[in-house]
Amino acid sequence: MKNKLFIFFIIGICIYLIDIGLNSNEDKNIYISDQEIVSLVNAWKSQVGREPTDDEISRIINNLVQEEILYREALSLGLEREDKIIKRRLAQKITFLKQESILKDFSQKEITDFYNANRDKYYVPDLYTFTHKFFSSSSNSKERAQNHLNNSNSSYENSDPFFLGKNFAETSSLEINSNFGSNFSLYLKNSPINQWIGPYKSSFGHHNLYITEYTPGFHPNLDDIYDQVMVDLNQLKRDSAISDFIKEVGSEYSVIINPDLKI
Repeated sequence: MKNKLFIFFIIGICIYLIDIGLNSNEDKNIYISDQEIVSLVNAWKSQVGREPTDDEISRIINNLVQEEILYREALSLGLEREDKIIKRRLAQKITFLKQESILKDFSQKEITDFYNANRDKYYVPDLYTFTHKFFSSSSNSKERAQNHLNNSNSSYENSDPFFLGKNFAETSSLEINSNFGSNFSLYLKNSPINQWIGPYKSSFGHHNLYITEYTPGFHPNLDDIYDQVMVDLNQLKRDSAISDFIKEVGSEYSVIINPDLKI
């Protein structure tokens, strides 16, 4: 009986060693598909601009094999662990895969509903074309600006140079506020055309304005910005796909942070 048990024990050890050997050999096999080679050759052609020679194709394949060998050896040594660059690259890759998995064809109702829910995002703001006289706050700006307005000759009072120039064409309210200071565009709203108005205070001094053209803001028709709406809707779906995926798998993870850590 003991001999039989010993024989079974030896047979088990042999089977275990054979299994390890077979699995080890499988790990050392490198399979390169036709599609992978064709893809690499096409990439080479697009970069170089001609068909590769047989020797160049051989080098392309050899480089691929060497890369695979180095990759596997790096994994066997655990070099991918705690590597921020690799983590970021893998996170980007799964993000791309999840985003590409969503449907790219949207119904007309879905597109229309998205546009109606986000109409203000596509609003084209008021546009102004104007010139201005600038009077620096360091040199009695308000009085000088008023003297300019009181005289019909616009050159009566010499103005100061403005760092952004004096002429602005088709400038939006947002740009005006950015250039002159918060809410400065309110001075232009509902103001008369083709006459000097002011003085208006900015962050830099006082200004007299001469508006030559005004285009009121409007909400464009969906047909006019259809491509942009499609891009935005598709991006929303992509972002949602990632958010939903993280919510789905996030419950499987536990996050542990040192409560005593002080930053």
